[in-house]
Amino acid sequence: MRVLVIAGCLAGVPALTLAVPAIAGWADVVPAILGMAITILAAGAFILLWLREVDRLTQAVRHIAYDKSAADVPGIILMETLSWEVARLSRRLASRAELLEQHRRADTLILERLPDPVVVLAHDRAVRRANAAARDAFGDDMAAVLRHPGVRGAIDRALSSSQSQTVEVVLAAPVQRDLYATAVPMDPPLADGGQVLVVLSDRTRERVIERMRADFVANVSHELRTPLASLIGFIETLQGAAADDRPAQQRFLGIMAEQGARMNRLIDDLLSLSRIELTEHQPPSERLDLGQLLPRLVAGFEPRLAERKVRLAMRIAMDLPAVLGDADQMAQVLQNLLDNAMKYGRDGGTLTVVAARAQPGDRWPNRAGIVVSVGDEGSGIPRQHLPRLTERFYRVDKGRSRTVGGTGLGLAIVKHIVNRHRGQLLIESEEGKGTTVSVWLPMTQAPARLADAD
Repeated sequence: MRVLVIAGCLAGVPALTLAVPAIAGWADVVPAILGMAITILAAGAFILLWLREVDRLTQAVRHIAYDKSAADVPGIILMETLSWEVARLSRRLASRAELLEQHRRADTLILERLPDPVVVLAHDRAVRRANAAARDAFGDDMAAVLRHPGVRGAIDRALSSSQSQTVEVVLAAPVQRDLYATAVPMDPPLADGGQVLVVLSDRTRERVIERMRADFVANVSHELRTPLASLIGFIETLQGAAADDRPAQQRFLGIMAEQGARMNRLIDDLLSLSRIELTEHQPPSERLDLGQLLPRLVAGFEPRLAERKVRLAMRIAMDLPAVLGDADQMAQVLQNLLDNAMKYGRDGGTLTVVAARAQPGDRWPNRAGIVVSVGDEGSGIPRQHLPRLTERFYRVDKGRSRTVGGTGLGLAIVKHIVNRHRGQLLIESEEGKGTTVSVWLPMTQAPARLADAD
């Protein structure tokens, strides 16, 4: 129909020019009809050729519009100049599209390689992109971080004012973090629809160092003062009145050695705690087999068990799965718990070590995990002291703690390591019956069957 209409319009004037003389008798009818037929057929052929070339040009332009790539238009006769211009335009647009793609890849690469976590949000606060630092630092907690009232308020202010906004926030879970968040509005928006960049600078390490300095001045100086005063006093005595008293020298040197060892243990624990706090916000990623680690650690306590005639009751589940953990730090946790059980348990009692799958309920999170418990049959701990046992330098009985060689940092170290592993620590005690310390750890995605450790 379209061909007929256009052919009629194109051949109408020539056909009418031939028809009028024939009708008026000025020309022969047969030649006039033949000329009209040839005119209409020629017009139809021209229109078919023209429409075919128009369709080819239309398809080429659509290809350019949707694919952003160069497109040639072969077989164009009637509109050859236009086809050349379309081909040149397509090559120019393809070149520009390739250049824009290179810039986009460069932007993505730059964003991915930035050391600070960066998140790109759309106007509706949907996450468009997050770089590797953001994924490693927050993982599944990304949505919770962006929903924090402080961060969300900075994003809202940045979008409404079109100016960068900053805020300092403290994330309490799963482990405390100090963040400096900067929301940068993007006008015009990015190619993927991102309208605001959120830069989350982790200041946890700096804050930890500041707290460590304060703790050193407030606590460590106090803890070191007593053994240092003892050492200075004994040294003055040995230089003076006891200079020629051989028995007194031997007794004083023994006490000095004990005080020196106490200071050495204190410094070692402080250094260990400092290293743990600096990495507490970075969860471990290695698989750890506690079913193999526990027996090796317990074997190191056999001489002390035999010396104090303590019976060992160790139960490790055969199907104990693997966890994500730092082997050295988890060994330190278990050593501290076993050491405390030996120090504060009674002679001739029982030391219990249990490792099994956790039963979700009121005590543990409602997800897959394992629990390692270490229990003793000592004198127990009064209930009012339980909430403060993981504080630095907190002791229930300071005299007894110093006598058995405690520094007051063992459970603080355990708490921070468990926090880094995204676990939970539970301390249960009953006076006269003993104390049990339990550590819950999340399981890996693909649990491994472990051998019997009994």
